[in-house]
Amino acid sequence: MDHSQAPVLEALDAYRREGQTPFTPPGHKQGRGADPRVRAVLGEGVFASDVLAIAGLDDRMSSAGVLERAQELMADAVGARHTFFSTCGSSLSVKSAMLAVAGPHEKLLVSRDAHKSVVSGLILSGVRPIWVEPRFDEERGLSHPPGPEAYEAAFAEHPDARGALVTSPTPYGTCADMAAIAEVCHRRGRPLIVDEAWGAHLPFHPDLPAWAMSVGADVCVTSVHKMGSGLEQGSVFHLQGDLVDPAVLESREDLLGTTSPSVLLYAGMDGWRRQMVEQGHELLDAAIRLAGSVRERVEELEGLHVNGPEFLGPDRAAQLDPLQVVIDVSGLGTTGYRVADWLREHRHVNTHLSDHRRVSAQFTHADDPHTADLLLVALDDVSSQAHHLEPSVRVDVPSPRELRLEQVVLPRDAFFGRTEQVPVKEAAGRVVAEMLTPYPPGIPAALPGERLNAAVVDYLRGGVEAGMVVPDATDPKLESVRVFVEGTEPG
Repeated sequence: MDHSQAPVLEALDAYRREGQTPFTPPGHKQGRGADPRVRAVLGEGVFASDVLAIAGLDDRMSSAGVLERAQELMADAVGARHTFFSTCGSSLSVKSAMLAVAGPHEKLLVSRDAHKSVVSGLILSGVRPIWVEPRFDEERGLSHPPGPEAYEAAFAEHPDARGALVTSPTPYGTCADMAAIAEVCHRRGRPLIVDEAWGAHLPFHPDLPAWAMSVGADVCVTSVHKMGSGLEQGSVFHLQGDLVDPAVLESREDLLGTTSPSVLLYAGMDGWRRQMVEQGHELLDAAIRLAGSVRERVEELEGLHVNGPEFLGPDRAAQLDPLQVVIDVSGLGTTGYRVADWLREHRHVNTHLSDHRRVSAQFTHADDPHTADLLLVALDDVSSQAHHLEPSVRVDVPSPRELRLEQVVLPRDAFFGRTEQVPVKEAAGRVVAEMLTPYPPGIPAALPGERLNAAVVDYLRGGVEAGMVVPDATDPKLESVRVFVEGTEPG
């Protein structure tokens, strides 16, 4: 296929050059009705390119087939059979994939380190999750994706499960042995869904971890806006093989998606695909070298250590994305939360994620020596100023056994069932009716239908005191928790 083409971008350019006059949404009419103060911040080009997809530019139902051709080019670029664009982020894409594989009350094997969007999909669908335990590094208080043996055991116990879902890479850049997990699934004729939101770049350089379609996954969900050049909310999901019907997958996306898709997002994904095909290897090569040099220089700073080899090996991760630079700050005697706040406030440097002992810096092909130096100077400053940081509150991360909460009722039944708000001191032993999700990275510590224990409650309360953010809780300060009233389950 001719990857010099960018069908959405070309159609948008033609629309603007032809001087089309819309009597359709959006109501700003290419910026003419927008407040000049808004245009001054967002730019004239944003409004000029924000046009209607249906009966304006095009959509997958229109005769010109602009979006269809753009999706075909994306599929060809990465070696997928089908590709679908989403303008509602990978949160929608992963829900679509789940609903294409399992229905209400059917079982789906799900890694327990799944993003909150997966849990939202369980709540909406009524799918029964069979949790697959991650590999947990107790020394560092960090989980890595489950291994194939965990999926093998889960299928042996639940042979009626409709398929499996794994998250890889994690936000920390650690990757599952997806080829082996795919083999476990396919031996039973079951599909594998991969939440690869952090892996849009993986197909375009051989020194990056293997990506889902290359090792046998059936459906792969990718956030183009995370590690690519797409705009926020731009996501694609890829399909191959015959275990998932493409028509069913598309119908699930249509059910959940917006009827007013953003042409801006389509154009961003279309242009990024062309950029990666034409220049991706060269751009990513430079990014990998740059991230490597940053690792070496951070390692020289007092109190800081760059994680890497210790994340890999038996009972840990299979591969590691070199563009996620994960820095252990525990040698400074403080938490990652405090360091992240200090860097933002004092050096205007925003880290990717922070936890009880780490911060991370996400590198992409957009970074260069200048941005790398800004990060290094900021880290050098926080290293030398660490004694001025307030003493950190200790965050006790529970053991894997304590982190594993009992699933008492379906997530959907707990979320939509009869609930009450109780003081946090009374929450242990109750069935939680909301997601309690340290963010980032957005992996629920407790989710609807699970019975809370004292260890997880203490962990979350201590985390909030130390700077952890739990934004989706009804009470983000976690002075109280929403719980399910047992005995009110349907049927």
